[in-house]
Amino acid sequence: MSKALVIIPTYNEKENIGEIVPFVFNLNAGFDVLVVDDNSPDGTAQIVQNLQNDYPDKLFLLQRTAKEGLGKAYIAGFNWALKHHYDYIFEMDADFSHPPEDLIKLLKVLQNDEADISVGSRYLKGRINVVNWDLKRILLSYFASMYVRLITGIPVNDTTAGFVGYKKKVLQNFDFNKIEFVGYAFQIEMKYKAWKKGFRIKEVPIIFTDRIKGKSKMNGSIITEAVWGVLKMRFKKIA
Repeated sequence: MSKALVIIPTYNEKENIGEIVPFVFNLNAGFDVLVVDDNSPDGTAQIVQNLQNDYPDKLFLLQRTAKEGLGKAYIAGFNWALKHHYDYIFEMDADFSHPPEDLIKLLKVLQNDEADISVGSRYLKGRINVVNWDLKRILLSYFASMYVRLITGIPVNDTTAGFVGYKKKVLQNFDFNKIEFVGYAFQIEMKYKAWKKGFRIKEVPIIFTDRIKGKSKMNGSIITEAVWGVLKMRFKKIA
């Protein structure tokens, strides 16, 4: 079994899942893939099941009974990965907003022991590498990351990034029952807690491209959770 697992959470991603999975395997970099599907009514899970015939013992499906948020889906995936003894575990969206070819760069950072966590970053050295977002959304995301750094002191430019690689030992140090947030705040919470535990984080520049197919899951409640979640993490000293 491969030592590296890519976790792809899905909810209504039938337009993308049949393309993103073969793309990852065509990298020939030894990745396995776990799709965590939150009971998509559009048949996403069935597409994955069909693909499993082409990628036996490489493609796995974890079907959940309800849509509970990104954080819950990833935690389910993390627990599955640890149970199956993967050394490197990656988060990646299904919609090609995270360039799957950059998985190789994130993996090398971990394999070469440059860091314990590798982050595909949109915001490095003062540059904003985002394609097909309107100005309002770019500014919201960029200043959200600045806000997180200001409040928490975490030395990460793209704190809300969802394209992330972890060494196994990082996830083994988490009590997932104590993870409080499910949206973008989940991504912030994971990085913040890992940093507070002394794990090394390295950002790798990527070009983020907004989805072309399917519907975004972004909504106002996710943003609100992130804003208030950061304050809670900082002042309640969540660790």
